[in-house]
Amino acid sequence: MIAFRQLALQRGTQPLIENADLTLHDATKAGIVGANGSGKSSLFKLLLGELVPERGTVELSGGQRIAHMAQEVEALDQGLVEYVLDGHAELRATERALAAAQAEGAAHREAELHGEIEALDGYTARPRAEQLLVGLGFTQDDLYRPLSDFSGGWRMRVNLARTLFMPSDLMLLDEPTNHLDLDALLWLEQWLTRYPGTLLLISHDRDFLDAVCDHIVHFEQRQLLLYRGNYSRFEHTRAERQARAQAEAAKQQARREEIERFVARFRAQANKARQAQSRLKMLERMETIAVAHADSPFHFTLPSADKTSSPLLVLDDATLGYAQTPLLEHVSVSILPGQRIGLLGANGAGKSTLIKALTGQQPLLDGKRVPGDNLAIGYFAQHQLEHLDVGATPFVHIQRLSPTASEQEVRNFLGGFGFHGDDVFAGVGNFSGGEKARLALALIAWQKPNLLLLDEPTNHLDLEMRESLTQALAGFEGAVIIVSHDRHLLRASVDEFWHVVDGGVTTFDGDLDDYYAWLKTRLENARRDARQEKAERQAEAEAPKSDRKATRRAAAELREKLRPLKRERDKIEREMSEAQAALSTLEASLADEGLYQDDARKAELSDLLSRQGEAQNRLDTLEQRWLEAEEALEQREAELLDDA
Repeated sequence: MIAFRQLALQRGTQPLIENADLTLHDATKAGIVGANGSGKSSLFKLLLGELVPERGTVELSGGQRIAHMAQEVEALDQGLVEYVLDGHAELRATERALAAAQAEGAAHREAELHGEIEALDGYTARPRAEQLLVGLGFTQDDLYRPLSDFSGGWRMRVNLARTLFMPSDLMLLDEPTNHLDLDALLWLEQWLTRYPGTLLLISHDRDFLDAVCDHIVHFEQRQLLLYRGNYSRFEHTRAERQARAQAEAAKQQARREEIERFVARFRAQANKARQAQSRLKMLERMETIAVAHADSPFHFTLPSADKTSSPLLVLDDATLGYAQTPLLEHVSVSILPGQRIGLLGANGAGKSTLIKALTGQQPLLDGKRVPGDNLAIGYFAQHQLEHLDVGATPFVHIQRLSPTASEQEVRNFLGGFGFHGDDVFAGVGNFSGGEKARLALALIAWQKPNLLLLDEPTNHLDLEMRESLTQALAGFEGAVIIVSHDRHLLRASVDEFWHVVDGGVTTFDGDLDDYYAWLKTRLENARRDARQEKAERQAEAEAPKSDRKATRRAAAELREKLRPLKRERDKIEREMSEAQAALSTLEASLADEGLYQDDARKAELSDLLSRQGEAQNRLDTLEQRWLEAEEALEQREAELLDDA
């Protein structure tokens, strides 16, 4: 059990918590939420004994083993698995004692230590450490490479694996998803739901909090308020409580009506694609969510450019990569006004490279980039925070873009992004990551783009700012392409997904739930293939030398006989991706309301409907051919194996 009694805590002269009482029982999984700077990380330091309260007490039930993730990892020469294993200090000490006993020939002591290692589950420790690293996105080839080979973000993943590996009764995780892609995030989510101890989790990812937590601790007005249920339930309960306060009623109603307008407009445009329907449900749910955030300090819009082009931007048979090394090939995409696209794929697959190529910052290795005449790009990426002028103020940044804008106009605009009063004249060099991210988004909004390219825009934003960004994107009338592991943002902001995988970009026909199912299937297939490959290697190693040659020769002959059928299947898969992309483009064109209202465009509507039917028939035909090709491949493989 964890108990805070009449707790008071301050940072310098600033009070963070005053006379707070809170009790958390064993095995509780509590999300810790509140504005940046409210004291969430300080609460962890109290539990770790790194801070002492001004008043009150912090009580932990006896014998609690605490696992806590450090915020920095040195670039050590130590291998990844060894670093993770070092998280179990007792096991490592016992292993060292065993090595010493073996060196001394102390057989009795050696037997005792073997028993202790078994009691610590030490003989499964290495495969468990490897499993954690693979789950967080590392390959088998990475596991014994030194930490110094990896970037800071990947080293943080190793640090997370080490924390999960530690034996613990209480786990403290502060923003564990910041350096994860969606694949690793989903894996971590499943792992934490199975964790048997008490979990305190600081996160700004509402979907993550929903999936993992059964309680929410909210920092509000220097108090710690405990809510039963996940984050969505917390929002609902808090909204009901706020609705009872008359002073908030008008503000809440305005927020609700604003979201209702988004829903009404989108409902008229949404086609029957599953992604579009998922977004419609999300927008409808936001009507309730908006009320819970009516007192947010952030409220802004994302105005779109007055002029646009159709298409806005085209990549034609493009090859993307670095230093003449292709990462993505045969990329042909066309971005139309109003399209809302989410990019799916693992870290390193090429999502950020695609975004950079679309901006024009990353030259193509081959192919063409064709911008529309009125293209106006707004680009957000984490590295852009470093390009802010640390010697300037938010006011000066806006003034440089629009020298004739009045001071009051700039103040009003920046106020929506949380820069109030003298904050607009504060030096950017003293800003936190979240404040810099808010300023970078403000600069983009001020310039009125018609194509927003957002690469992990929520990484430094707290929950209130994330919700305001989600609402602003819902009302943005231009085109949007987003890379994000924030599933709430994706569900509310995009109508379709592109999948960056296996060196290409294809349309993903499904929503985030379908993508999760695809990931599980792909992982299961990879594990099955790995087991089969291991069994084949083992059988080959155990066979006589002559048999090994025969086995290799037979495997090569089998692959050669199956190659034409595999080529045919893969060719059809590529044609299916192209057909799906063409169909999506036509459906986007058919979403234009003017087609159905303007008599002069009847011929255009008829042509689009005819082409849509042809495209759908082609896709259906290709899907049937793919099924037949896959069946023929499986049947031929079975026949050849039987003959062997």
